[in-house]
Amino acid sequence: MIEIPSKIENHKFVLYDLEKKLKPLGYDIGSNWDYDHGSFDYKMSEEEGYQFFRVPFTAVDGELEQKGVTVQVGCPFVLSHKYQNHVDNVTEPYNALFNQFSEPVDQDAEVPQESIDFANRLNKELEDILLA
Repeated sequence: MIEIPSKIENHKFVLYDLEKKLKPLGYDIGSNWDYDHGSFDYKMSEEEGYQFFRVPFTAVDGELEQKGVTVQVGCPFVLSHKYQNHVDNVTEPYNALFNQFSEPVDQDAEVPQESIDFANRLNKELEDILLA
């Protein structure tokens, strides 16, 4: 994981408005959200695992499922997970099914420099759009 310092950190937004601005840019709300926190994820690459630019947020006036909830943005970061190339003792047609649900070989894999550069460009785009 590599943090990407950002001017958006600690800024507050209505979650619905934030979602309306970020989804058209390719961001999705990450699957690891809870009633009080979550993240927007931008998938940067799927080579040998995947790299995401993640923008975490925390609810400041209620729960994420509530209409009109305000969130505070945390420090964005890049994360890289590396998965197994194959699963032993499984025939080829079933590998994709099993790999899809397998644990990463390395949950904090090295982040390639091109992903860091890409994350910095994404961060600049977010700053321009959200702080305009």
